[in-house]
Amino acid sequence: MLKEYNVRKGVMTLYCDNMSSINISKNPVHHITTKHIAIRHHFIRELVEDKVITLEHVSTDKQLVVIFTKALDVAQLESLRSSHG
Repeated sequence: MLKEYNVRKGVMTLYCDNMSSINISKNPVHHITTKHIAIRHHFIRELVEDKVITLEHVSTDKQLVVIFTKALDVAQLESLRSSHG
């Protein structure tokens, strides 16, 4: 879609805290044992193979989205909030 709008972007990086999903996306050997996974996950694997996106690991305590998805104690909340700017 970005190409249709003449937006040129290099490889996009997605940050994920799940090492299993990163490994599945990078190693096609896992494909046989992961047929139960939804089509969207295989689509992501294809994007990784085509070098449209890359997946990088970020530990859970560094994920800013947990502010909105998990109950945090005050110290964790303040740490994430200050890193968000």
